[in-house]
Amino acid sequence: MSGGLAHTTVLLNEAVEALAIKPDGIYVDGTFGRGGHSARILEQLGSKGKLIALDKDPAAVAAGKTWRDARFRIVHCGFAKLAEVLREQGVEKVDGILLDLGVSSPQLDDAERGFSFRFDAPLDMRMDVSSGITAAQWLATVDEGLLGEVIHDYGEERFAKQIARALVAARAIQPIDTTRQLAELVGKAVRTREPGQNPATRTFQAIRIYLNQELEELARVLPGCVKHLKSGGRLVVISFHSLEDRIVKHFLRDMAEGDKLPRDVPIRASEVPRGKLNLIGKAVRAGETEVQANPRARSAVMRVAERSDVA
Repeated sequence: MSGGLAHTTVLLNEAVEALAIKPDGIYVDGTFGRGGHSARILEQLGSKGKLIALDKDPAAVAAGKTWRDARFRIVHCGFAKLAEVLREQGVEKVDGILLDLGVSSPQLDDAERGFSFRFDAPLDMRMDVSSGITAAQWLATVDEGLLGEVIHDYGEERFAKQIARALVAARAIQPIDTTRQLAELVGKAVRTREPGQNPATRTFQAIRIYLNQELEELARVLPGCVKHLKSGGRLVVISFHSLEDRIVKHFLRDMAEGDKLPRDVPIRASEVPRGKLNLIGKAVRAGETEVQANPRARSAVMRVAERSDVA
């Protein structure tokens, strides 16, 4: 079932352990990838358990459809459509939801996907290649001001304005339609960079996040996750970018605190509004051994929360 996995799953043991799998439970893997987490979840499910996996990448879905397991379903869509998928599957509440954010190793390692500056390839960057515009198409028409904002806000790039100016000037001469072109143009516009980091890293990351609406979809799905968790159900989120982790951290904290009352309101402790989530432990990061084996795990941060019994 799990043969042919094309990448090393980050925080595999920690994430599945955090879900606290019940043999007859219903679980959602919102980011199937190549199925590392899903395979481990299925190993712990009994015959009456169920796993619903989602992924917007057609290649990931094709890999999932080769699995022969009556307990498993995979759907071609992003996790922002979680509520719709559960409704179609006839499921109202689940025992656990796992979100492993960002781009997967197979996506990065497939030159034709255009996610990485390590290869000279068409500048695509879509997680779902069946819809939307490519990075090359977007760069051909985007306003310089918006381009600078995207690179600054999503890539936290301090040379965003210079990069945007350089890209707009370059596209007036010829289209920017390959990863090598983009990387070289950015490299010339960035004056300094952290040791060991390619000058184009932040720009590639920013364009990818923006085109795929990654932060917006994350912010949209989190409330739905809480809504569809059973009492005691677990939400596990692994992020790889500070902007993602910030959204997750603040959301979980707010859901754990519940409705805030003015400090001087006279109220019994038993009457203080309770949050809908209980935070489970502290943020978890990949250990030194895992990072050495898989450098991409270095930036991973996992946060876990459990649905309280508040209605």
